Amino acid sequence: MKKAVIALGGNAIATTGKEDIHEQFANTRKSLAGIVELIQEGYYLAITHGNGPQVGNALLRVERTVQDIPALPLGVIVADTEGGMGYMIEQSLQNRLHLLGIRREVVTIITQVAVDPQDPSIKNPTKFIGPHYTKKQAENLAINFNWVIREDSGRGYRRVVPSPAPLKIIHRRIIKHLVDRGVIVVAAGGGGIPVYIEIDGTYEGVDAVIDKDRASAVLALDITAQTLVILTDVENVYLNYKKPNQRILKHVKIATLKKYWQDGHFPAGNMGPKIEAAIHFLENGGDQVIITSLDRAKSAILGNAGTKIVP
Repeated sequence: MKKAVIALGGNAIATTGKEDIHEQFANTRKSLAGIVELIQEGYYLAITHGNGPQVGNALLRVERTVQDIPALPLGVIVADTEGGMGYMIEQSLQNRLHLLGIRREVVTIITQVAVDPQDPSIKNPTKFIGPHYTKKQAENLAINFNWVIREDSGRGYRRVVPSPAPLKIIHRRIIKHLVDRGVIVVAAGGGGIPVYIEIDGTYEGVDAVIDKDRASAVLALDITAQTLVILTDVENVYLNYKKPNQRILKHVKIATLKKYWQDGHFPAGNMGPKIEAAIHFLENGGDQVIITSLDRAKSAILGNAGTKIVP
């Protein structure tokens, strides 16, 4: 059985956050071409996705309607966007498969992901989310919502939230059960809903976001997928990206990649989380990680495009 987790980049459905729902559906349909090709190749799949622009929009709604409507916590916003975006991916893929005569079921699972309540990021949040504000706006929001807000590289002020490491997918058994039976599962959207496990075994939400690529690696291990495919806006991973001495990586071993990562080649706000996810997946039993663009998924799986990372 060829089993993979496909991680769709946040730009697959919305790039600016200003697209209306019709544009988001159109982007979703466009983003599925490579996934459909993998289904035609016989792959059993789980699909994850980013949700940055959608969460940013939801936070704006909270900010602008707080006088009339009770504010939603971040974990619920993640759940809301996971459901709405899962619906777009699910329906778009169902329609595409139907028109091609492919009999495969598609289902979305609103996914909780366990984190450590003592994760260092919870006490020291650094993950920027939402829009930029002026200093005065930021001060007012910090007072009104009890948000932590910091300056973002001279571009204004933004909210920062914890981004704890994902430990396990709460729904891993049912997701694996479905995938192993040929159902295509959309799961862990936006990294999933962060929760921690109480002493008595119950779950409690955390006001945080989980990196989508790191959650995808955990999901891939939890369902024993051999391959993790990370689809983004570039065809390959590069050293010295966009510099005169830029160098393309096509086939790289994990030890070499770790050295590049430790040397600072992959920034935290860009390729860094994808490389971290690749390292975690391969060091814990995965067979291969492929990083490439949305339209090159099948070619990359066949070894004709993208960056392939192996143990």
